[in-house]
Amino acid sequence: MEPTLDTVFAALADPTRRAILTMLLEDDMAVTDVAEPFEMSLAAISKHLAILTRAGLISQEKRGRVKWCKLEPDALKAASVWMQGFGQFEPVNLDAFEAFLERELSAGQEPRDSAE
Repeated sequence: MEPTLDTVFAALADPTRRAILTMLLEDDMAVTDVAEPFEMSLAAISKHLAILTRAGLISQEKRGRVKWCKLEPDALKAASVWMQGFGQFEPVNLDAFEAFLERELSAGQEPRDSAE
């Protein structure tokens, strides 16, 4: 079953899972090595890994007695394509926008009467 965008974004919503993905950018890792930098139980890390696996972001395989995690690079493709759809809008040049507002605001102000 293909993971949905909702599943992928839900998996990415957690900072621990994003940190795990960053670690796996370097190389495949044993589950115990993934767990090492985090101050949580191996069971908690296993739950995070299960969510990442369900989302298709990583795969896990047993090599002998050790379970290894591997980043699945194509897993973010659908999410990336979806996000790129928002790139169709021109980025706002804030300096130009500020200058425009200053011109508009100063043009709309009438000179004040010194008698006020």
